[in-house]
Amino acid sequence: MDRKTIIALVASVGVLIIDQWSKVWVKTTMYLGQEYNVVGNWFYIHFTENNGMAFGMEFAGEYGKLFLTSFRVVAVFGILYYLIYLLRKKDTHTGFILCVALIFAGALGNIIDSVFYGIWFNDSYHQIASFMPEAGGYSNLMYGKVVDMLYFPLMSGVYPDWVPMWGGEPFMFFRPVFNVADTAISTGVISVAVFQGTFFDKKEETEAEVTQ
Repeated sequence: MDRKTIIALVASVGVLIIDQWSKVWVKTTMYLGQEYNVVGNWFYIHFTENNGMAFGMEFAGEYGKLFLTSFRVVAVFGILYYLIYLLRKKDTHTGFILCVALIFAGALGNIIDSVFYGIWFNDSYHQIASFMPEAGGYSNLMYGKVVDMLYFPLMSGVYPDWVPMWGGEPFMFFRPVFNVADTAISTGVISVAVFQGTFFDKKEETEAEVTQ
């Protein structure tokens, strides 16, 4: 097993373990809406769940949920195929492989929630959920909710009156509640955007060396 494969494997497995451990811990120790203050007034563990996409965005309707979960499953397999393809190419930049591995692990982490959590846990409304309860889970296969818990309300205030539409309304940054999987996906995507010159220049330089 070469160095790039080890890096991809360690990154993927590490993110997946941390993501699922944090979600199971929250699900089995907190009720929905409960929160713990971690650092000052800007970092909380706040338990929430969502039916949709990253950072609490929604994809409405019962069939919408099924479509989204099915799409995620297909997407995860597509990302895994692409990652394997990159690992087989000797000239792929290690940093790019790491980014794709993070995106894959994050997508897989949220897929596990969406596919299995509905049958693994009962609901968390006004109670702490149990793993594999005798009465069954809160939903069916493919209809699980994604567990979110990382909340960073870094700054709050009121929009000035001259701001169109939102003038005088309160605002908060950063409002969305997310999880480790979302963080891995965002880190991978942003890193590719920021370092794409480095990632793909390396490939061009290698190709130039081969043709010389």
